[in-house]
Amino acid sequence: MGVSFLSTTPSLIPTAPQPSSNPRHSLHAGTIRCNRIECDGADEDRFRRRDVLKCVGATVSMELLASSGPSVEMAAAADLIQRRQRSEFLSDVKGTLFKAIKGKPDIIPSLLTLALNDAMTYDKATKSGGPNGSIRFSSEISRPENKGLSAALNSLEESKKEIDSYSKGGPISFSDLIQYAAQTAVKSTFIASAIRKCGGNEEKGNLLYAAYGSNGQWGLFDKQFGRADSQEPDPEGRVPQWDKASVQEMKDKFKAVGFGPRQLAVMSAFLGPDQMATEAFLAMDPEVTPWVQKYQRSRETVSQTDYEVDLITTLTKLSCLGQQINYEAYTYPVRKVDFSKLKL
Repeated sequence: MGVSFLSTTPSLIPTAPQPSSNPRHSLHAGTIRCNRIECDGADEDRFRRRDVLKCVGATVSMELLASSGPSVEMAAAADLIQRRQRSEFLSDVKGTLFKAIKGKPDIIPSLLTLALNDAMTYDKATKSGGPNGSIRFSSEISRPENKGLSAALNSLEESKKEIDSYSKGGPISFSDLIQYAAQTAVKSTFIASAIRKCGGNEEKGNLLYAAYGSNGQWGLFDKQFGRADSQEPDPEGRVPQWDKASVQEMKDKFKAVGFGPRQLAVMSAFLGPDQMATEAFLAMDPEVTPWVQKYQRSRETVSQTDYEVDLITTLTKLSCLGQQINYEAYTYPVRKVDFSKLKL
C-alpha cells in the first residue's frame, strides 16, 4: 500500500572611468563602491580606516581579475561545463528513478525509511556515519531496524545498473542514489496528492502542482550531489526500530542528530508505511502534537506549502549529515576538436 499523505555605497575618491587597452577585460562598473557613510564637508574625518582598506582591497582584486585574462575565462568556462554535466546527469538520474517508482509505487514507504535509516547512523561526537550508503551492506540491511527494506534496496540496485550504463562520469554512489530516490519518492507523493485534489485527473493534478507546488524549493538539495560511499557498515545500535520505539526515544534520536519535535512530525511518512497511524502515535506527545496538527492542516490546503517546505528543508539537512560533497563528481573531460583536420 502506498504512503498516505492525507490528501488532504558612494566611492571614496570619485574618478572618471579609465579606458582599457583590452576591451575584453574592461571594468564596466568604473568605480569601486564602499559602504555608504553619511557625512558633510566639515566632517570628512569620519571616514574610517577599515572602509578605506575595503576599497583598496576591492580595487586590487578587480585589477588582478582583469589582468589574469584568459586563465580566468578558461576556469569559468570549465566550471560552467562541469555544472552542465552534473545537471544533465542528475536530470537523467531523476528520470530513471521516477520511472522505477511509478512502476512500483508500493515501495515508496520503504524508500523513505531506507534513506532515513542510512542517514540516522550519524554520530555528532565522532562525526561518523550518516547518509553514506553503508546500508547497502548485507550486515547492515539485515539489522532489525531495517527489516522489510531489502526490496527497496534491490530495486535501487536495478536502477543503478541502468544509471551506470549511461553515466559518462563514473558510477553513481549508493549514498547519492538512496537520497535522490527518497527525493523522487517525496515528489511523487506531492504530485499524487495534487491529483487526488483534482478528482483523480492526472493532467489537472500535474498542472496544480506545477502552479502551487514546492518544486522550486529543492535547489539546495540538488546541489548536494557527490556523496562518497562508505567502505564498511556503520556501527550497530545507532538507529531505533521505529515501529517499536516510544515517542520519547524518537525525539531523543532526532535530537542527537540536531533535530527537534518539529522535524520529527514532518518526517512522519519516513517512520512507517502508514503515515496516519504514525501521526496518531506521535500526537500523544504534547511537544509533537502542535506540529502534527499544523502539517495535517497544511496538507488539506491547495498548495500544502508549510508541510512541503518544511519536509524539503528537513530532508535536505538530513541527506548530508557528516558528508563531504564532491562538487566535481560525475564530471568528465570534453573531447577537444582538432580544427586542423576539418575540411573546409
